[in-house]
Amino acid sequence: MAIRIKARGGEHPEGLMKRFKKLCEKEGLTKDVRKREYYEKPSERKRRSARKADSRRSREQSFSK
Repeated sequence: MAIRIKARGGEHPEGLMKRFKKLCEKEGLTKDVRKREYYEKPSERKRRSARKADSRRSREQSFSK
């Protein structure tokens, strides 16, 4: 997944970096990098996803009341 950004005429490097960061965020690269920053055991991954699902369910129940 290669990301290429061409500089527009007279564009400052700050603007180029801003566009690059937005594109990376849109592609989900930053989230993927954070996720792979350290090893997570499969059991921990399952536990985390179960906690996330529980919190999502409790939020849905509070909205439906």
